Amino acid sequence: MVSRSYSNLLELASGESSSFGLMNRTIPRIMTVAGLISDVDDDEHENSVCSDPSSSSVQRERIIIVANQLPIRAQRKPDGNKNWFFTWDENSLLLQLKYGLGDDDTEVIYIGCLKEEVHPNEQDEVSQILLETFKCVPTFLPNDLFTRYYHGFCKQQLWPLFHYMLPLSPDLGGRFNRSLWQAYVSVNKIFADRIMEVINPEDDCVWIHDYHLMVLPTFLRKRFNRVKLGFFLHSPFPSSEIYKTLPIREELLRALLNSDLIGFHTFDYARHFLSCCSRMLGLTYESKRGYIGIEYYGRTVSIKILPVGIHMGQLQSVLSMAKTEEKVCELVKQFSDQGKTMLLGVDDMDIFKGISLKLLAMEQLLIQHPECQGKVVLVQIANPARGKGRDVKEVQAETKATVKRINETFGKPGYDPVILIEEPLRFYERVAYYVVAECCLVTAVRDGMNLIPYEYIISRQGNEKLDKVLRLGSSHKKSMLVVSEFIGCSPSLSGAIRVNPWNIDAVADAMDSALEMADSEKQLRHEKHYRYVSTHDVGYWARSFLQDLERTCRDHVRRRWWGIGFGLSFRVVALDPNFKKLSMEHIVSAYKRTTSRAILLDYDGTLMPQACIDKSPTSNSIKMLNTLCRDNNNMLFLVSARSRKTLTEWFSPCENLGIAAEHGYFLRLKRDAEWETCGPATDCSWKQIAEPVMKLYTETTDGSTIEDKETSLVWSYEDADPDFGSCQAKELLDHLESVLANEPVTVKSGQNIVEVKPQGVSKGLVAKRLLSTMQGKGMSPDFVLCIGDDRSDEDMFEVITSSMATPSMAPRAEVFACTVGRKPSKAKYYLDDTAEIERLVQGLACVSEQTVLF
Repeated sequence: MVSRSYSNLLELASGESSSFGLMNRTIPRIMTVAGLISDVDDDEHENSVCSDPSSSSVQRERIIIVANQLPIRAQRKPDGNKNWFFTWDENSLLLQLKYGLGDDDTEVIYIGCLKEEVHPNEQDEVSQILLETFKCVPTFLPNDLFTRYYHGFCKQQLWPLFHYMLPLSPDLGGRFNRSLWQAYVSVNKIFADRIMEVINPEDDCVWIHDYHLMVLPTFLRKRFNRVKLGFFLHSPFPSSEIYKTLPIREELLRALLNSDLIGFHTFDYARHFLSCCSRMLGLTYESKRGYIGIEYYGRTVSIKILPVGIHMGQLQSVLSMAKTEEKVCELVKQFSDQGKTMLLGVDDMDIFKGISLKLLAMEQLLIQHPECQGKVVLVQIANPARGKGRDVKEVQAETKATVKRINETFGKPGYDPVILIEEPLRFYERVAYYVVAECCLVTAVRDGMNLIPYEYIISRQGNEKLDKVLRLGSSHKKSMLVVSEFIGCSPSLSGAIRVNPWNIDAVADAMDSALEMADSEKQLRHEKHYRYVSTHDVGYWARSFLQDLERTCRDHVRRRWWGIGFGLSFRVVALDPNFKKLSMEHIVSAYKRTTSRAILLDYDGTLMPQACIDKSPTSNSIKMLNTLCRDNNNMLFLVSARSRKTLTEWFSPCENLGIAAEHGYFLRLKRDAEWETCGPATDCSWKQIAEPVMKLYTETTDGSTIEDKETSLVWSYEDADPDFGSCQAKELLDHLESVLANEPVTVKSGQNIVEVKPQGVSKGLVAKRLLSTMQGKGMSPDFVLCIGDDRSDEDMFEVITSSMATPSMAPRAEVFACTVGRKPSKAKYYLDDTAEIERLVQGLACVSEQTVLF
């Protein structure tokens, strides 16, 4: 599936060869052999591959940056032979990221594809040059596979959907194609193989970029459970209503959650992702000390919200170039000296950049404000589209037709209202347009970030030489921005005029406001923007992301990790080293050799699955419990949050079963015994305050219910919309805590519930009562089993664990605190689900049955 790659230098020297995964030969693990690979000084600005880098054997922190494309320009040498000439692509964000770090102690390795196709016979040589000179590891893909992966799945399916374009017809984005998806997965697997050849998994950080490689985290996590793995999405993440139309929606979410840190440009994008995780995977998130995290199988996946910045040094360097100054002089003569004001648009020629809407707004401006005719010019720089297809051709045709119509209608000799520049411009030329433009217009209908406004702001700050050309004073810097509400940089530009690009009249009015605004106001807005952009550059963004990645991965070495699931459903579980699965053989052995046993079982979520509609116990459950209760060595308690009326009705066939109802407030030792209370007598007059509040939230939250128990009230939103229900639950919790502040009750949230109950009541009281009762009878337990599934059961786990070294238990008691599911808990053991709990209880019942018979 993948072509030959650069072979290990040691193998070349010895004449041996080996294989790894899909690769014919392996790339050396860089820095694991001192001085094997030549280093390039991070401050070296010489782009030629002919430079003579010095060797280094010093171990440095290393970051592996993985993206679809390498930050490399490749071209054939002009002498006509097959040799290649490589230079850095100075406009690449990935390269600017490295420069922005500015840390000689950090080594950056790039993994990605080249833009140019390289013949298989040349791939070894190209790989060697790129690795030794640029520390780049090229990923070579067959042309057919690359086309199906990039132009197929990425550009026809993911990219339109992430920009809110649904494939309602074949013309509106590509319908889901399984073969394209398979190509996407295959390419991500090839990238993983390339990473595996160079990574030191215990020390290296891997930073994956953008939607081209969204399933790559799964392949890496499967191979290296503890790898430090970050992912940043540079495109928008759509709302759950859009995203859930994707047939492979859960696979992508689970793959991303195999990262340690997931980054987004804006809170909106992060919020949409979190909503999708909630609605499609049932996951919840919380914010702790300013950090948002999702608990996922014992791991905390952190969410980072920070827009990327620009490379200040590069832009200031370009502003200082003589060629830039010459181009600025030329544009000043063309526009300012002719009494014309330039408005500037810089966009890729694709359907989401809103070029045609911008042109229509310009036309509307000229109609509504005739005084602008002959004075205001819109220069639209149209960069080549990154994708292919009919939609690109349609945008080009529409743009040219609109420009032609506007110029024919409002143009005159020496004046064209719109100047369309389609040929590629050098970066210094584009910067010159920024310097001269009075206002920059970015009216994309959807865009992940868009750094054009940032570049414009820094360019307008200029320098002394450019100030002289523009005849400006150093204190008179000004700039104006009209930006779409639907681009990622919009929230960070509070001084810009924000517009809905679909509202042509509003955009035209914004253009007029930008032209007519007082210079003092423009200066204030410019200063505000400049302060932000200059301090939040690409280096700040990269350092902040990597610092958060280190923080998130800090406890990797202290956890036990193992993988579960197959294919793209693979994920890892990370838990405390002392937390392990309860072995049937181990507990049955302990059960057989003990004679005084205390057993505490939760009901909902433990003996009965949460998803069951009929929550009453099965006949098999009743039979198992009765068998355990008939064993004279056992004292068994069922501990539940349910009312004593319900539990009495359901478990009436169990004569010797102890029952604790309403979290242990009510308790009875046997069926014929009287109910006791574990807490002080309670006055339930507080219900008159709490119930009307709960009813209010029930009326406004479709699918929510209220359960009125003897001593507590429970508001459940299990059948409500998960996002709205969770939001309402937080509000209800605050509301109840406020109105019940002076009442002897506690307000707690649980799994899809908010509960109000008397103070001091917990399942831990039941555990204490059971242990003290057995101790009072002279039968301190030598075997204690406690099983539960949620937060309320943690109190029982805490009590029995802390009682191990006290007289309430036998000196060498066998204690088994067990939770349901692999998650952080005070329990020492876990079982995966209620089916395993049932098998465990059945096994113990079989032992007791044999004991009773004999």
